[in-house]
Amino acid sequence: MMRVAAIDLGTNTVRLVVGEPDGAGGFRPVFAAQEITRLGQGLLPDRKLKPEPIRRSLAALRRFRRAAESHAATRIAVVGTSALREATNREAFLALARREAGLEVRAVSGEEEARLTLLGVRAAVPLGRGPWLLMDIGGGSTEFLLADGAEVRATVSTGLGAVTLTEAHLKADPPLPGDLAAVRDVVASRVARVRTRDLPDLVSAALHPGLAFVGTAGTVTSLAAIDLALDPYDPERVNGHRLTRDRVATLCGELASLPLARRRRI
Repeated sequence: MMRVAAIDLGTNTVRLVVGEPDGAGGFRPVFAAQEITRLGQGLLPDRKLKPEPIRRSLAALRRFRRAAESHAATRIAVVGTSALREATNREAFLALARREAGLEVRAVSGEEEARLTLLGVRAAVPLGRGPWLLMDIGGGSTEFLLADGAEVRATVSTGLGAVTLTEAHLKADPPLPGDLAAVRDVVASRVARVRTRDLPDLVSAALHPGLAFVGTAGTVTSLAAIDLALDPYDPERVNGHRLTRDRVATLCGELASLPLARRRRI
């Protein structure tokens, strides 16, 4: 049975999944792994990937290629997201990936990233006919996608990312209230622009009683895992877990009050 592998080279995390056909038109995961390499660390303000993050990410790519091959993957597809598409030295990194890891990495646009995310979410969560809004919070960007049934009505990629916002505003440990307020202001301003300019259909969709708001990627899944008190992490329980707005606010407040060493142990 043919097996394929996909590697997501993100701003913060590199992820690998190896899958095989499930007989129903999709793929069944047989192996998965991830490493935090922070490829986008120090990317701003000059928009250049730095030597140490490059070294960490190339090492992860080499390990993941070996892991994919050891699980009989006959094809490995690798995509890079925000940090890679924004970097002025992107081509140099792609050449290193070919030479040192033996992998062809493709930098995808924000819109393509949203489309690929949609395919993954549809495979993991029953979404129904919609309308629904997908939010993908990454290390260097956040994508929003508005859909109604099988129709994608709009996609937008923003520069709001967990790594970029942290490096720009959160210098103290734990974060200072004023710095957290600055992050909230930046996010609120950009989301308001998404709502009123980038996704003009969102207002009418929001009035629909069946509108679903679906979140994906590490920030959202980590909040779900904390809410479920999972140890170890179980993606099957995280997929489809519901978080209320009040619960998210409570969790964020608790996490923001803790130093980094404590947060890492949660």
